[in-house]
Amino acid sequence: STYEEKAIKSAYDKIKGSAVNPVLREGNSDRRAPLSVKNYAKKNPHSMGAWSSDSKSHVSSMAGDDFFGSEKSTTISGATEVKIEFVGEDGSVKELKSAFPLLDKEVIDSSVLKKKALVEFFEKEIADAKEQDVLLSLHMKATMMKVSDPVIFGHAVKVYYKDVFAKYGKLFEELGVDVNNGLGDVYSKIESLPAARKEEIEAAIQAVYQTQPELAMVDSDRGITNLHVPSDIIVDASMPAMLRSSGQMWGPDGKQKDTKAMIPDRCYAGIYQAVIDFCKEHGA
Repeated sequence: STYEEKAIKSAYDKIKGSAVNPVLREGNSDRRAPLSVKNYAKKNPHSMGAWSSDSKSHVSSMAGDDFFGSEKSTTISGATEVKIEFVGEDGSVKELKSAFPLLDKEVIDSSVLKKKALVEFFEKEIADAKEQDVLLSLHMKATMMKVSDPVIFGHAVKVYYKDVFAKYGKLFEELGVDVNNGLGDVYSKIESLPAARKEEIEAAIQAVYQTQPELAMVDSDRGITNLHVPSDIIVDASMPAMLRSSGQMWGPDGKQKDTKAMIPDRCYAGIYQAVIDFCKEHGA
C-alpha cells in the first residue's frame, strides 16, 4: 500500500471503535447460542471457585465527575451543524472538533470525566487496597474505548508509580514513553539506555512494590502486572474470570487473593458489585 493509504488507515485507526469489520458484524447481531453449543457448555462447565461470606473483594468506582454522572443527551429540532469546543477558565477557546451536520430529530449525547477527580480516586483506592491488604486491579476496555480508556489507564500507571515518574518523568518524555500504553512502554523505551541507567530505573520500579499495595498479575511467572499493557485486561473478560475464581485474582507470589477491582466510571461497574454481593451471600 502507498504512503497515502497508510496515512489514511492510521487516521481512522485512532478514532474507530471496534476493530472488527463492521460489514461482517452486521450478520452477527443474533447472540443466541446454538443448541449444540449449549449442550457442550452444560457437559463442560467453567470451573467455579467457592465463595466466602467474609471475602474482601469488591468493585471501586468514582462517586462523581465521571462519564456516568455528567452525561447529557438532547434531540435536535431542525437540521443544523455543531462543533465541539473546550472553553478554559480564562475564557480561551480551543476547537476539539470542527463543524459537522446533524439531522432533524437526531440525538446528540456528551459526557466528560474530570482528570482531577480521577487522580484523587486512584490515590484514595490505592491507599485503601494497602490498608485492606487486598490486590489492586484496574479493569478497562482500552481496545474498544480507544479515546478515553487508554488515557484513564495512563493516569492509573502514573499515580501508582508516582515516585518513579517524579524522579524520571523528564527522561521518560525525552525517550518518548507513552504512559497510556502502560508500564510495558517504560520497560520498552529504557532498553535504549546504558545498562547502569536502565538497571537504576528498573530498581526504582521494584522499590515501588515495597510501599504500594500488591498488584493483580496477568502473568506472575514473568512479572507482568495488571498495569503493564492496557489490552491485557478487558473488563468484560477479566471481571467474569475474577468472579469465577472466588472473586480473587493472582498476586505476585502466584497465589490467589481477594482483590479490589477499580472500574473508575460507574456506567458498567454496578453489575459486577451486584454479582459479588450475591456470591458472598449465596455462593456461586
